[in-house]
Amino acid sequence: MIDITHKSNSYRMATAQARVTVSKQETISAIENDKVPKGNVFEMSRAAGLLAVKRTPEILPDCHPLPIEFTGITYEIERLDIIISCTIKTIYKTGVEVEAMHGASVVALNLYDMLKPIDKGIEINNIKLLSKKGGKSDYKLKNINLTAAVIVCSDSISRGDKEDRAGKEIMKNLKTHHVLVKDYTIIPDNMDIIREKLKEHGANGTSMVIYTGGTGLSPRDLTPEALAPLLDNTIPGIEETIRRYGQERTGYAMLSRSVAGMIGNTLVLALPGSTAGARESMQAVFPAVLHLFDIIKGSRH
Repeated sequence: MIDITHKSNSYRMATAQARVTVSKQETISAIENDKVPKGNVFEMSRAAGLLAVKRTPEILPDCHPLPIEFTGITYEIERLDIIISCTIKTIYKTGVEVEAMHGASVVALNLYDMLKPIDKGIEINNIKLLSKKGGKSDYKLKNINLTAAVIVCSDSISRGDKEDRAGKEIMKNLKTHHVLVKDYTIIPDNMDIIREKLKEHGANGTSMVIYTGGTGLSPRDLTPEALAPLLDNTIPGIEETIRRYGQERTGYAMLSRSVAGMIGNTLVLALPGSTAGARESMQAVFPAVLHLFDIIKGSRH
């Protein structure tokens, strides 16, 4: 199975459809009047669909086990067609499209099995996904071109003693979300330089300025103290999300001091200087944090 440990739980929903076509009106009448010899077709098929949804990971080898929090199976009769809808809901890291399609398919197959003694011309067709919600598809920017500056705060990296990896992880993440990195700078842990860079990019209208490094508990870790007085406001929810996400992966996350806030219309983030810390912080808040720029754009109109 693919690795989904970097993802966060979110609301997921999917609806799939299958169509069973019988060959004569008498079959539809038998269903409606509960005269099918094998029993109540709709209720037994619904039960089969519920079992199928729960056991999807046992049938499909690359499907992740996940908590199914709602399954709804409905029927609609159109002449000789029985249209099956299967809706699945969960709050998890990955979608439920396959579970919905598996459920609809097994409902259709159970209908076929129960009706075949009275109708030899039944067909199953049009199994398809009707809709889905959740994941990256929920975060679509509305024609906003975003730019970013990535600033690495480290004495040792600025001296050339070490190679920067955290800043490169941040830029890799930004690229996947189509954010243009207009500046990538390595600076020492110096309060005046940290502030100067923020003022420069805020004045230039950069969409976001992302610092990495200088957020620990050492006396030389100055990034939070340098940035906080310059912010117009803070966004505690971003900081909380970063810390919660990190805490689920390492107990040391509680020792980090991330910063999130605004200076004008520029988002300012200060992330850990470790490679894993920077990568996980970006995974924690992107792409959801980009909705901020939809809000800013809307407030201008």
